[in-house]
Amino acid sequence: MTVPAPLPFEQDIHDMEEQLARLEASAEAAGSTEAIRRMRKELITLKRDRYANLKAWDTVLVARHPARPQTMDYVEMMLDEFVELHGDRAFGDDRAIRTGFARLDGEKLLLVGHQKGKTLAERQQCYYGCAHPEGYRKALAKMQLAAKYRLPVVCLIDTPGAFPGIGAEERGQAQLIATSILEMSRLLTPIVCVVIGEGGSGGALGIGVGDRVGILQHAYYSVISPEGCAGILWRNATEETKPRAAEALGLTSVQLQRLGVVDHVIPEPLGGAHRAPREMANTLKLSLSRHLRELAQIPRESLLAGRYSKIRALGVLG
Repeated sequence: MTVPAPLPFEQDIHDMEEQLARLEASAEAAGSTEAIRRMRKELITLKRDRYANLKAWDTVLVARHPARPQTMDYVEMMLDEFVELHGDRAFGDDRAIRTGFARLDGEKLLLVGHQKGKTLAERQQCYYGCAHPEGYRKALAKMQLAAKYRLPVVCLIDTPGAFPGIGAEERGQAQLIATSILEMSRLLTPIVCVVIGEGGSGGALGIGVGDRVGILQHAYYSVISPEGCAGILWRNATEETKPRAAEALGLTSVQLQRLGVVDHVIPEPLGGAHRAPREMANTLKLSLSRHLRELAQIPRESLLAGRYSKIRALGVLG
């Protein structure tokens, strides 16, 4: 197993994983079975304690881990017969948002999700998961197609935000996101949204309106990135101000569920989704299947009424 690159708060975990890997490689010759068993136990305890007490900024770092599974990884591990749908019929095919029909446990659905890319070339092609207006136009057009054929929609959110360039603004970025939010709120088909990594600003909201909104345990969802928040509040984003901003934003899964921003938190494997992608995919698949089965039993009119009430209740405290 390849040991993921360590985050700043887990160097000791990384060192122990490397030591364990060396021990396992030489176990047969050295007869160190008991030492391996003891180290595995210590490693599990260390991971459990560390990840049970992550600070907000640590959560952001986990959500951004380069080895964390992305939308197309989940497509490969969870879905069958995926057929990607391209283009917005107006400008182009935004690679930061992927759409396509697929089957989940034999049931047809439409998948919409952000893709950041793995290699440098793919990341540049995907703009690191920052979608342009044509991405949201594409997503909405495919969701309306799914509604026409009475297929449910699954949205996987993983973006630091919509692309902030001049060209995107000239092509109506803000209007397209607003239109997407409006149309998703009244789309006559079940919608399940899950934040699988970063849930940044309007870029996330553009495909984030659903009957069920979930978040992975170590993902985050926020009105702005910690760096952006620090830049506004303290005029700079430093190693001191970014953690302060992350704490102030209340962006962790536990805080979001407490506030009612998300409906449920999906647990991650010990040490984060990047350490056991297939285990994470299985857990996510079970969650999606359960919610889609529940929503399929609700009449369309009741579905819309519940979605409307859910949206109207956001921001109400007390």
